[in-house]
Amino acid sequence: MRLRVYLPNKVLVDVEVGKVIAEAGDGSFCLLPRHIDFVASLVPGIMSYVRLDSGHEEFLAVDEGILVKNDGEVTVSTRNAMRSDDLGALKRAVEEEFVALDDEELRARSIIARLETDFVRSTMRFRP
Repeated sequence: MRLRVYLPNKVLVDVEVGKVIAEAGDGSFCLLPRHIDFVASLVPGIMSYVRLDSGHEEFLAVDEGILVKNDGEVTVSTRNAMRSDDLGALKRAVEEEFVALDDEELRARSIIARLETDFVRSTMRFRP
């Protein structure tokens, strides 16, 4: 079975796999090569797959997305994902990413607060 994981700007994974485990809104599921065709809406979480060439399990931290299994292909489309063969390293990478996103959110909120303050000041000047 071929697994392809697409991000908006690149293909993150394109490998032959023996098994894929992912999580949808109603729980996790496992896909094997002869599984029926399948479509699922993924929730943020950990997705794993077993590579056919090495037999090693690898992990993906995925954002929301769509998974489609059609014949011998499993295609995942998501906004953001990170790959690792070590869950500990993946956990650290995800935590660092959340910290970076939190910093960006704080900056955005600060900019919005300044804009709101400037707006209030400018409207106060026009009051009689």
